Amino acid sequence: MKIVLIIFMIPFLCFSQKIYITNYSYQADIKLVVVDYLYQADLAVYKVSQSYQAGKNNGKWYFVDYPYQADIKAYFVDYPYQSDVKVYFVDYPYQAGWKNNSKKHLLF
Repeated sequence: MKIVLIIFMIPFLCFSQKIYITNYSYQADIKLVVVDYLYQADLAVYKVSQSYQAGKNNGKWYFVDYPYQADIKAYFVDYPYQSDVKVYFVDYPYQAGWKNNSKKHLLF
């Protein structure tokens, strides 16, 4: 019974989007840049206020305070050519999501 429960819980544990922002690019799993307009973005991101609200690679992110709490460590760069993914922060949860599905694998 425990094995069945663990198998069903793995997707929920692996794909939540808890993000830690690093101070240096070499510490990061991924490099991000914030763009000015939604049409420029690969991913529209909505910042949630509680960790349980974090999405499963759907653009709903919860920012954590320590690296050990994070699923992904990210570093924000200054220019789009330096980034792996271009993000745009949206105001409402329904706006969050991938605009460029070819980069979706980078946040698994």
